[in-house]
Amino acid sequence: MSTENITYAGFWKRVAAYLIDALILLIPSMILGGIIGFVVMSGVTDFSEIEPAAAGAEFLAQVATFIMAWLYFAVMESSSWRGTLGKRALSIQVSDANGEQISFGKASGRFFAKILSGLILLIGFIMVAFTARKQGLHDMIAGTLVTNRA
Repeated sequence: MSTENITYAGFWKRVAAYLIDALILLIPSMILGGIIGFVVMSGVTDFSEIEPAAAGAEFLAQVATFIMAWLYFAVMESSSWRGTLGKRALSIQVSDANGEQISFGKASGRFFAKILSGLILLIGFIMVAFTARKQGLHDMIAGTLVTNRA
């Protein structure tokens, strides 16, 4: 891929793509949470068991949702699509520093590095608006770029 015609996806375009992805993930997350809640709560036979069972169901649902989000982002960004449905809708893609498709491992690293970007008061995400290649901390850690599709 020629690097001379690359334009980097800006902060607001990336935020919009993420919001689309969040909405897409919300529906299966709610369904999964409901199923887990139903299964766990159906085993409750005494009122004293309700609170611990609900807490356990909530924890399981959060873990399942986290795994689902990781697989959604990592599988789609490492696929030939090079991006999630939100990124595709806004004509942006994820690549390595050479403009090539990234591996599942690199996409996973990028996903987990987003946790760090968020933990430091979202500064890792805000960096996108101020860096030359529009990279967030997670992109720098993973060695990735988010570019506009040609």
